[in-house]
Amino acid sequence: MAIKKSELYSSLWKGCDELRGGMDASQYKDYVLVLLFVKYVSDKYAGQPDALIEVPEGGSFNDMLALKGDKEIGDKINKIVARLAEVNDLKGVIDVADFNDVDKLGKGKEMQDRLSNLVSIFDSPGLNFSNNRAEGDDILGDAYEYLMRHFATESGKSKGQFYTPAEVSRIMAKVIGINAAKCQSQTIYDPTCGSGSLLLKAADESKTGVTIYGQEMDNATAALAKMNMILHDNPTAEIWQDNTLSSPHFKDKNGTLKLHDFVVANPPFSTKAWSNGFDPTNDLYERFADGIPPAKNGDYAFLLHIIRSLKSTGKGAVILPHGVLFRGNAEGGIRKNIIRKGYIKGIIGLPTCSMALAFPPASSFSTKKTQRVAPGYL
Repeated sequence: MAIKKSELYSSLWKGCDELRGGMDASQYKDYVLVLLFVKYVSDKYAGQPDALIEVPEGGSFNDMLALKGDKEIGDKINKIVARLAEVNDLKGVIDVADFNDVDKLGKGKEMQDRLSNLVSIFDSPGLNFSNNRAEGDDILGDAYEYLMRHFATESGKSKGQFYTPAEVSRIMAKVIGINAAKCQSQTIYDPTCGSGSLLLKAADESKTGVTIYGQEMDNATAALAKMNMILHDNPTAEIWQDNTLSSPHFKDKNGTLKLHDFVVANPPFSTKAWSNGFDPTNDLYERFADGIPPAKNGDYAFLLHIIRSLKSTGKGAVILPHGVLFRGNAEGGIRKNIIRKGYIKGIIGLPTCSMALAFPPASSFSTKKTQRVAPGYL
């Protein structure tokens, strides 16, 4: 019988409670999400010779369970995670947390008890992912986003750094019509993908499946996105860590930007240092032919990057602050140019202080001033 989400959430939050006291709440994810990942892949792939993720000897959740009460549990958990990372090319992705950090986890018996209790929580029957999944539902994905929401709330930081709310993601997916995708070779791209939640929700709307591409500047958040893709059975999704505006990664053989069938984005609002690392007046990818955004406001920089990354038949949706509709000077000129060219299909207002636009030839953008979901749009 499928477990109740409330039971799953309760178990996961107990893990956070075990970590209180030695670290900022925003760091809980570094530990809890890694354990969640190891538990999931161990339940789903251990013992399967042709599995998408190899769970090696000495690199499983059961190996962690065997360490309960061990005086060297922190160091040995690090080695288990490192072993799993090594055989799956996940170094720098799942081995980001130090389970032997005495400043965060305590010394001696304190660390021993804390990590033993933490591992025991993940051994709950309610967290058996081998076949315990509600029909038509993604329990693990919901739990993942639930935890990220609470990390952000507890730490007082913008949860938008990690993910776009599921409801907004679904609206954007429907606006771009990705359900009409005809084959898996069609692509969806997010230039500021955060933890990848917007990409995943949009891709889920496709009936045939699509190929996923995402870029994220923050190293830790890009690692979350890579884990999230695997947790959602998209291990072949390409996630790249770097600055999308100064160093766009996805290009064709001739060096021009790769063009996509669908683009979704929730870029950082009104970023002031958007042109760091390159000269927008001499852009290699010709993104600013319709005008160069102001030096201290990058909203239109992300929008122009998205337009340049779409096929002529492509559709895109982006979340941007309301100011992009009204500000003058350079932004007014850009706005006039892209409207005259017919790039904008529509604008959708979301409460509170939100909006959405659409472009080539029926793309859409959505903006929300109170949310900063993932780097990028209008």
